[in-house]
Amino acid sequence: QVQLVESGGGLVQPGGSLRLSCEASGFTFSTYAMRWYRQAPGTERELVATISAGGGGTSYADSVKGRFTISRDNAKNTVYLQMNSLRFEDTAVYYCNAAYGFESYWGQGTQVTVSS
Repeated sequence: QVQLVESGGGLVQPGGSLRLSCEASGFTFSTYAMRWYRQAPGTERELVATISAGGGGTSYADSVKGRFTISRDNAKNTVYLQMNSLRFEDTAVYYCNAAYGFESYWGQGTQVTVSS
């Protein structure tokens, strides 16, 4: 069955870095665009970053541009989110999403907490 398993979240101080990973299985990973979303308590889920199926195209929310980098390794069925210069407002549960046409799959999420 389809699985998306996120890892790499944790507690980090402002200005610090984390790298999130999302390992996929159960579908043809290399044909799916991949996205990272986040959701803070009391807010709607927000699109953070997108990468095309082949990895040649990326886009970012304005709030993370220049600080976050999305990448993928199709040989490992894994998408990454490198997060640098973290801020308090980056605290959220981060979810990866796989999308192809009308199909969309979600991981269970990983908590990122930015706190001093």
